Amino acid sequence: MSKKRILVVDDEQALVELVKMRLEANGYEVLSAFDGQEALDKARKEKPDLIILDLMLPKIDGYKVCRMLKFDEKYKKIPIILFTARAQESDKKMGQDVGADSYIVKPFEPKALLAKIKELTGG
Repeated sequence: MSKKRILVVDDEQALVELVKMRLEANGYEVLSAFDGQEALDKARKEKPDLIILDLMLPKIDGYKVCRMLKFDEKYKKIPIILFTARAQESDKKMGQDVGADSYIVKPFEPKALLAKIKELTGG
């Protein structure tokens, strides 16, 4: 069986590396992007099985990236986990409004993130 591919998008390179190491240790192939435009380009080119998306990104924020993918027939089935330090109910509501499949608040619990990825990718 081929590895599930996950696109991790965050402007904090150290955090991307941390998440990447954790995911690779659990058998996932990991792609990374560090701003919203790069995230959109990689998502469209690579069609990952899941996207972990920060909200506060340079160029295009995570909400817009999520909305652009979720409202596009070709990409709307890719599960998106919004991954952010913003824990207000209004932020979560906005995430739902743009079509996000889940919302994980930083600092995050790695086991919770892995469980959510398994749930959304079916394995």
